[in-house]
Amino acid sequence: MSAAVSFQQVNKRFDTSRGPLQALQDVTVDIQPGEFFGLLGPNGAGKTTLISILAGLSRPSSGRVSVYGTDVHTQPAEVRRQLGVVPQELAFDPFFTVREALRFQSGYFGIRNNRAWIDELLDGLGLVDKADTNMRQLSGGMKRRVMVAQALVHRPRVIVLDEPTAGVDVELRQTLWAFISRLNREGCTVLLTTHYLEEAEALCGRIAMLRAGRVIALERTAELLRRASSNVLHFKTDQALPAALAARARETGRIKQIKVHDAYDVEQTLAALRHAGVVMEDIEVRKADLEDVFLELMADRPDGPAGEEERA
Repeated sequence: MSAAVSFQQVNKRFDTSRGPLQALQDVTVDIQPGEFFGLLGPNGAGKTTLISILAGLSRPSSGRVSVYGTDVHTQPAEVRRQLGVVPQELAFDPFFTVREALRFQSGYFGIRNNRAWIDELLDGLGLVDKADTNMRQLSGGMKRRVMVAQALVHRPRVIVLDEPTAGVDVELRQTLWAFISRLNREGCTVLLTTHYLEEAEALCGRIAMLRAGRVIALERTAELLRRASSNVLHFKTDQALPAALAARARETGRIKQIKVHDAYDVEQTLAALRHAGVVMEDIEVRKADLEDVFLELMADRPDGPAGEEERA
């Protein structure tokens, strides 16, 4: 069986006022039917460029992209019928209600009598009470739900989610993932980009990591996590860490996380903190997670220019 999505030796080069910019370099990834696949990387890594090429909004400088064996650029209409893309940007027609927007979106794909599936989308994405509300009256989170519904209205075989939960509340995240996970169990292939690495860890069976337009990791999520053989000392403090420990730490406000390898390393680190007079709360030692793996893989600066500037 053909891969659900196949990127083969994809390159993308932009000519800018500062000279050529290599946004993607020899990207080769096959996503199998029914996979929940994660595409991760920092801003500028090339994720959005790759998705734009998949969606037919941009052409690669070289290489081939296909969906279930159908070439994205020689048969774009056939590919569009198989793809449901939720972009980062909020784009909507302010003159339609939610239900009207979904009916018109169905019409773009030549689908008639789609009411039952539209009702199911409204219910699954928590939009039933907003069905007859004008789009311009919705909050940002509700507009995001409608964009997801529009991407799914023609029942695509492949769902592409580009930062779908950026800036949205916890309720929407839970509602969205429950519905998308159900579709995935029913056979839909899902390609997700996200900066919420805990989402990728929980949802994605396999992950590719991009850095400066190159694939630097392509493995099952469990294998990536096994790379993180170390543990993390996790605690809270209002005080600055000693310079030697600060260099090893990941700090988020009061939360400090320091990589430790064994019980001896834990004791030595705690002793150094006590010696420096650091008062700690909520001390725990946990296994490293996908964020730790991600930061470790991104730590080595690659050669060559970074990819395009992406939106967060």
